[in-house]
Amino acid sequence: MYLKLIKNDLRKSKLITGTIMTFILVAAMLTSLAASLTVNLSGAIDNMLRSAKALHFMQMHTGNVDMDQLRRFADTNGSVEEYQVQEFLNIEGAEIVIGNDSLAGSIQDNGLSVQGKKFDYLLDLNGGVIYPADGEIYVPVYYRQEGNAALGDTLTIHGISFHVAGFLRDSTMNAALVSSKRFLVSQTDFERVREFGQLEHLIEFRLSEGVNYPAFETAYLDAGLPANGPPAITYNQVKMINGITDGIMIAVLVLIGMLVILVGFLCIRFTLLATIEEDYKEIGVLKAIGIRVSQIKKLYLAKYGVIAGVACMLGFLASLPLQIPFMHNIRLYMGDSGSRFPGLLSGLAGAVLIFAVVMLYVNGVLRRFRNISPAQAVRFGASRESSKPGRSFQLSHNRLFTRNIFLGIKDVLSRKKLYVTMTMVLVISSFIMIVPYNMSNTISAPGFITNMGMGISDVNIGVLRTQVEDVQGKAEVVAARLDEDKNVEKYAMFTSRMLERRTDDGTPEKLRVTFGDYSAFPVTYSKGRAPQAEAEIAVSVLNAEDLEMNVGDEIVVIADGTEKHLKVCGIYSDVTNGGRTAQANFKMKHGEILSASIAVTFRDRQSVQAAISQYREQFPFAKITGIDETIGQMLGPIRKAIQKASIVATLATVLLTLLITTLFMKLLVAKDRYSIAILKSIGFTSRDIRRQYLTRSVTVLGMGVITGTLLANTLGELAGVAIVSSFGASAFHFEVNPWFVYLFSPLLIAGCVVAATRLGSTGIQALQISGHIKED
Repeated sequence: MYLKLIKNDLRKSKLITGTIMTFILVAAMLTSLAASLTVNLSGAIDNMLRSAKALHFMQMHTGNVDMDQLRRFADTNGSVEEYQVQEFLNIEGAEIVIGNDSLAGSIQDNGLSVQGKKFDYLLDLNGGVIYPADGEIYVPVYYRQEGNAALGDTLTIHGISFHVAGFLRDSTMNAALVSSKRFLVSQTDFERVREFGQLEHLIEFRLSEGVNYPAFETAYLDAGLPANGPPAITYNQVKMINGITDGIMIAVLVLIGMLVILVGFLCIRFTLLATIEEDYKEIGVLKAIGIRVSQIKKLYLAKYGVIAGVACMLGFLASLPLQIPFMHNIRLYMGDSGSRFPGLLSGLAGAVLIFAVVMLYVNGVLRRFRNISPAQAVRFGASRESSKPGRSFQLSHNRLFTRNIFLGIKDVLSRKKLYVTMTMVLVISSFIMIVPYNMSNTISAPGFITNMGMGISDVNIGVLRTQVEDVQGKAEVVAARLDEDKNVEKYAMFTSRMLERRTDDGTPEKLRVTFGDYSAFPVTYSKGRAPQAEAEIAVSVLNAEDLEMNVGDEIVVIADGTEKHLKVCGIYSDVTNGGRTAQANFKMKHGEILSASIAVTFRDRQSVQAAISQYREQFPFAKITGIDETIGQMLGPIRKAIQKASIVATLATVLLTLLITTLFMKLLVAKDRYSIAILKSIGFTSRDIRRQYLTRSVTVLGMGVITGTLLANTLGELAGVAIVSSFGASAFHFEVNPWFVYLFSPLLIAGCVVAATRLGSTGIQALQISGHIKED
């Protein structure tokens, strides 16, 4: 019996059934997609780290390493399971030529390595450990993704040619945000090139399970072991940095999915109310002849169970091919998760969750059956809705609007409770469309780099200790040339040193400090400001968290052999050097300079590329990059991931707006059959009444879009900060594109609303006066 009733009902209301199925399908698809991507990403990272036997702690060091001292430390520290020292031969980007193009414009520190002996293996794209033959070189997969290299290319380093035999996954240096990249060669080829590069040592450890990484780092530094380089990297950081790009994309999809599910409750309510309105008389008759409410509910639950079940299954199946473009980056950088079953199971679980939520909500809405009066249902065939028209808003007083526009606006004001739901849908639709786009636009903007510890300039010239011995001297040569260049508008030099910091108990710790005038090329501070006096220092967000410091606190450092007490004046976001840096502007006479960075702006902005090419020829020892190159290389993968999510959000908004507005109009027409019949009987044409409904939609549209846009630029910014702050940039504001936010987005939603209103109000034409006017 149930099957026959369901078939007849579905055949009778094909449009509403199709609309409900479409919505549930979208909700199930997004939920399944996000759940499956999350499991696959986590599994792929774990599988890669396991295959590579990833390190747990690494300290980069420029200079000699006392192997006996290191061995004694490893033997006496119970946390150490294995250790090794890898050589990393830093090569000038201009000296690495792939085909006819060099890596002179790369912001990465590129170098050669040989395969690890005990752990930290470099893997091929099939997940196997690579052992290159003489003459072969394996290139980081990052350069394949960026289009710099292809299989079979010839790569030349200082005139020595190599054959690109494949691409490698590096569990430690895979991500674009990691500033170093390893090329893999044989030991013989490494020795051939050794004289052309600057040697660094990667001091690596595998530690016992459950070890406290900060405590181990403290023990390492207390032992006086080599630490002349960037802050140490731990296993947790390696795992996080590998998942950031795709993790942000998944987080945006989850945000969209949650909002879609929220709209889903409203959608289900609309459809059920529309169905109840259409079946109002039949429900009343069933109650009148003694059918219990629970039995009537079973009829509807069976129908919606079939609809939701089919839609959720289709949504799960639709998520499978959708995973392909979203999984591309994951498979390229990390490989497969090892087994497809957990991803499939989690996607199916997401679809089942949506089914359960839909059925629970349907059951809750069907409680309305208890309030249906059999006598009223049989007599009027529809519910009797009370309204409270505003006394001051009367047709006789109207001088501004036409008759139909006035009646449309008056209906919205009279039945506010009904229209609030539709307004909420449009608010959420605007939010879904605008927030991911604002995130994408913000990360793509040149100014975003100030939230990452770097000021805005046309060109950055870097001189690194890993590539030259006399950093200060080479930097001064560059500065002298800039003084002579009349096209240079301004420049500022920033030098980095590793200082000792005294803790409260007197224990020394390392602190990387950059010295320079930050008023020339300011960065964005989440708290406070840049250091101005010599007794001030600004620290990065991660350092502030580690040191449990805030603006106004004091840091004691050792500078030129004496203690210097500095007041924390600001906290800023930074993604360079592991995110643990500090800024100061006092003078130092002694101490090794790790790097020098010169930010430059030009008077003629059109000549920037020409100046970059010229300076690369004059200063082959320096790393010279433009701001566009820096942003593109560092944030390109993240930007592309969020753009994908933004496209999904726009498509979801269009579909949801069409869906919900159509259902809402059908609900109104079903509820207003008596009122429509009255209007027709006193001379209003079907066209007049449809204009009234269009006016209602446009009125609600205006309120919804305005509210949604405001919330997207306020609450949406908080959500965006929460997502993007996962890679260290926490002090930013949305970079709003007014053409998209205030013109394109509202017009697109308005077009959907108008089209859906016309579709949803088609029943007005066929409504007969005689069939709906009853004696009151």
